[in-house]
Amino acid sequence: MHIEPGNGTQHLELLLLGLAEDPELQPLIFGLFLSMYLVTVLGNLLIILATISDSHLHTPMYYFLSNLSFVDICFTSTTVPKMLVNIQTQSKAITYAGCITQIHFFVLFTGLDDFLLTVMAYDRFVAICHPLHYMVIMNGRLCGFLVLVSWVVSALHAFLQSLMVLRLSFCPDLEIPHFFCELNQVVHCACSDTFLNELVIYFAVVFLGGVPLTGILYSYCKIVSSIRAISSVQGKYKAFSTCASHLSVVSLFYGTSLGVYFSSAVTQNSHSIATASVMYTVVTPMLNPFIYSLRNKDIKSALRRLCEKV
Repeated sequence: MHIEPGNGTQHLELLLLGLAEDPELQPLIFGLFLSMYLVTVLGNLLIILATISDSHLHTPMYYFLSNLSFVDICFTSTTVPKMLVNIQTQSKAITYAGCITQIHFFVLFTGLDDFLLTVMAYDRFVAICHPLHYMVIMNGRLCGFLVLVSWVVSALHAFLQSLMVLRLSFCPDLEIPHFFCELNQVVHCACSDTFLNELVIYFAVVFLGGVPLTGILYSYCKIVSSIRAISSVQGKYKAFSTCASHLSVVSLFYGTSLGVYFSSAVTQNSHSIATASVMYTVVTPMLNPFIYSLRNKDIKSALRRLCEKV
């Protein structure tokens, strides 16, 4: 028996199996994820407030950073609160509508993270390779346009993936071996033919993952060439330090994302895939504010001034 897309699915409940079956581990997982979620929200919120309140940070780089911080809060809020509620209520259930909503927003904010990191790489490329024309090229209109395009493309992609899942049929008592409704896992759990869904996911990964990554790699190739051309060691260090934080965040995001993607292609162990995905869904958004604040004097001084005001 399977439930066709349409009226039958609105009463369908799915079970999120989570990270561990052992009941004794649940309080530990709850405490760990609640702590990481609160640190993520607080850390990224401080970055946003520091950027807004300090006029020294009203530059393209920090405009993109505050957008990234906002997206990271939303990204984590898509999955972690539902997981915490399920552990607290000792329930694994999520409604069909809730699952589709989670897929939509998870795909949306993953795409936005991807595009914003690419835009930030372009910003660093212009700053280091064309420093004299930086403020002319990276004007307010272009910055707003780049963020708007990132939102529109990500929203359209999320809408497409949601529609593709809505056409699938599912069996009752469906169990998803993950702590949230991850797109791949949900598609693989469908009772109907998933060839078209897998094709769309594949092309989305190649185009929406590959093109931004190519843009980032191209930007950094040009940045490295420009830095090598600088004669003084101090000048080289200063130029590299302006993009070190961004490079760290990019490495963390793409390293963990690609690691999960390739491990899911190699291994069939869903539990290990779910555990590995914690890295890019929870740990990376939590570490981003630390990477930017610990390595950045402007952010440090802005946060200090913000604390003094409070």
